[in-house]
Amino acid sequence: MKKIFSATEWLIDDEDEMRRLGAMLAKAIEAGDVLGLVGNLGAGKTRLVQGIVQGLGSKIPAVSPTFALVQEHRDAVPPTAHFDFYRLRTADEALGMGWEDYLHGGMVLLVEWADRFDGSLMPPQTIWVVITGSGEDPRRVRIKL
Repeated sequence: MKKIFSATEWLIDDEDEMRRLGAMLAKAIEAGDVLGLVGNLGAGKTRLVQGIVQGLGSKIPAVSPTFALVQEHRDAVPPTAHFDFYRLRTADEALGMGWEDYLHGGMVLLVEWADRFDGSLMPPQTIWVVITGSGEDPRRVRIKL
């Protein structure tokens, strides 16, 4: 991820602002980047992904892949895969769905609940995006490179 922004922490007031932040972050994303999204239920992980995917030019709206586990956006530049590890019971389930192939496939990987299994599935170069706050409270979004 190129660093094109001066801040690595933002205070976000609503869903539209979260999507705009995602679109801004998309400008810094490069093929092969892996973003690990961490936050409670309802924190805004999927809203941030929607902005990133739209910012990468995908015409396919990003939705929570909780039940499908992965949603590909091959029309994005670079191509992007959006994962949700929330429903996985073991790391082996992720490996069984081709996680290793995705890691080496040159796509951008956006992973909700990336901290499952102690983050052991995530590569060392993961860009961690930590979202705190819930309900009507503002969200704090921090990037850890």
